[in-house]
Amino acid sequence: MRKIIFSICLLLFAVQAHASYILIHMDEDQRDHLKAYGIAYYSLEKGIDVDWLLNYRGGSFAMRYDGHIDNELRTRGVSYEVIPDAKYTSIITKIASPEENMDLVKLEKLPKIAVYSPKDKPHHPDLPWDDAVTLVLNYAEIPFDVIYDEDVLGNVLAEKEYDWLHLHHEDFTGQYGKFYRSYKNAQWYMEQVRYEEQRAQSLGYEKVSLMKLDVAKKFKGYVAGGGFMFAMCSATDTYDIALSAEGTDICERMFDGDAAHSDAQSHLHYDRCFAFHNFQLSKDPMQYEYSTIDATDFRKGKVTEKMDFFTLFEFSAKWDPIPTMLTQNHTHVIKGFMGQTTAFRQKFVKKDVLIMGENKALDEARYIHGEFGNGFWTFYGGHDPEDYQHFVGEPETDLNLHPNSPGYRLILNNVLFPAAKKRKQKT
Repeated sequence: MRKIIFSICLLLFAVQAHASYILIHMDEDQRDHLKAYGIAYYSLEKGIDVDWLLNYRGGSFAMRYDGHIDNELRTRGVSYEVIPDAKYTSIITKIASPEENMDLVKLEKLPKIAVYSPKDKPHHPDLPWDDAVTLVLNYAEIPFDVIYDEDVLGNVLAEKEYDWLHLHHEDFTGQYGKFYRSYKNAQWYMEQVRYEEQRAQSLGYEKVSLMKLDVAKKFKGYVAGGGFMFAMCSATDTYDIALSAEGTDICERMFDGDAAHSDAQSHLHYDRCFAFHNFQLSKDPMQYEYSTIDATDFRKGKVTEKMDFFTLFEFSAKWDPIPTMLTQNHTHVIKGFMGQTTAFRQKFVKKDVLIMGENKALDEARYIHGEFGNGFWTFYGGHDPEDYQHFVGEPETDLNLHPNSPGYRLILNNVLFPAAKKRKQKT
């Protein structure tokens, strides 16, 4: 008799589970927002589609009930609830209402992720700074491949068909981050210069700047072909600066062995840039700045850490699904954080670029997005959303202390974006 009762209970549970959904709410009640994105990725790995409920409880995720997903949620400490099919239908009905600024985007494709970053650790020093994207990918348990110049120039982006590419804190101008004044005698800096110069020569380049330019152009082709490129901090403005300066030497002698072009400024081509125009180069090799794009120096004396915030724009979920996906969060006010490139002065942002986050009082764009060819790019200013001013040599951020970081959520929105079926803008 006990066996019969037990079998009936198992059957009832199986029927209930089959007719149920897992709802991962992403509002203030979520214990670990960042690992929730990892669960969405894990579900796609298991062949289970994920519904991204835009603007519903902070951009919640939902999927058909699966025991493996249930167990993984418990293991990773992510808040969720199992709801019956009828309740989920009512949620979908509410989301579909024209009166609600909500929408459902189905995540179906498992994004293949690449991170452009130095990887030859036996021959390359451990650079004395961390990278927010790799930190949060590891924390969320989202796998990725590390690629660098030789891979990119060898067409790995096309061969492996990556859907999403992140550029770590690179200097695509070939000026080694303009660390010369402060760190020219530091062992890590000298090793970095030696390593980059040796690799450039082995790849057939006379200068590091020429190698980095060709890498940047490969990325441009990747985006044009339908890829999604994401960059933070100095990888944003130096990328555009490098493209604009093609054919012109903007590096002084201590960077590449000869003087920069005396009139490099007049030889810039802004039409080659993704995001910026009309900017002025910083010609002083001792200045820790590349151009007038970055707002770091211009905000000095105007803002303190306690005053530093930026605001996300609210978009129409049904008519502007792309920026809506990229701005999903449990708050629209995000703590500011500095970087070598902290934010973008709005007067140097092209008119067709979509600004998704700004500090209006300072006339700064912090989080911007655009299309190029068949693909997309996003630039996010600052170094680490949970470390206001990360200095060279400081330890990396422990995301176990920041599982609900809204600043880090913006990164993970971008990671999941290529998985979405509904990606093209409505007109």
